[in-house]
Amino acid sequence: MSTADEVEVPRVLRLLWGLEEPSRRGPKPGLSLDAIADAAVRLADAEGLATVSMSRVAGELGFSTMSLYRYVDSKDDLLLVMANAGYGRPELHHGPRAAWRTRLEEWARAMRAGLAAHPWLLEIPVSEPPLAPNPLAWMEAGLQALSATPLRDQEKLSAMLLTDTFVRGQTQLALQVDAAARRSGSTTQEADARYARVLGQLVTPETHPGLVGALSSGSLEDGSEDFADDEFAFGLKVVMDGIAGLVEARSRRRGT
Repeated sequence: MSTADEVEVPRVLRLLWGLEEPSRRGPKPGLSLDAIADAAVRLADAEGLATVSMSRVAGELGFSTMSLYRYVDSKDDLLLVMANAGYGRPELHHGPRAAWRTRLEEWARAMRAGLAAHPWLLEIPVSEPPLAPNPLAWMEAGLQALSATPLRDQEKLSAMLLTDTFVRGQTQLALQVDAAARRSGSTTQEADARYARVLGQLVTPETHPGLVGALSSGSLEDGSEDFADDEFAFGLKVVMDGIAGLVEARSRRRGT
């Protein structure tokens, strides 16, 4: 029966964690894992994730494609390295004495800001839970925000993942809506108004009473430039309220 100690850690992870040095064979100093990550991030920020390839990154650095294989074995490795750089380390200001909700809300807003700065992070396929240093630092920070609560370990992990999933979903939706509006040459408000006019011709009180109610109230064409921020704040409050209910229930049980 195998144990965790027998599982081989991929070379790219060993390099990221400083557990292994790159092969001495290959290009002279000037190429490094950090340089590769920075070049890939710059390329994705400027032109999108689809433009990132081993050859493009090597060209940005002035090296041959083969030179990159001293550090990354495949495109998947390259994506892992650039994602690690894109996430960066969490910079949070509320310490362990702050209330769990304050800490977790700050964590969520910082995560949202990071994803908005590098939207391509949301396009990278998720094949396994995080193992690179920076994404794991974000996980640890989220769990530490809940460390003083009476939640069980699994509940803390689930609460952190719930918050993370909400942040990702809301951020991705807002980015896609903005991108669609730009492609159509209209503002988000104009796109919302057009959507409402088309939808009004498709639904009736008999078939879709809920949607007709939303149309009649104007809820589907908010018109506010802060709509995405308002939606995020509303959703985050609901998520935090749900976690707070569980925390309170656990506290009551502990007191009985």
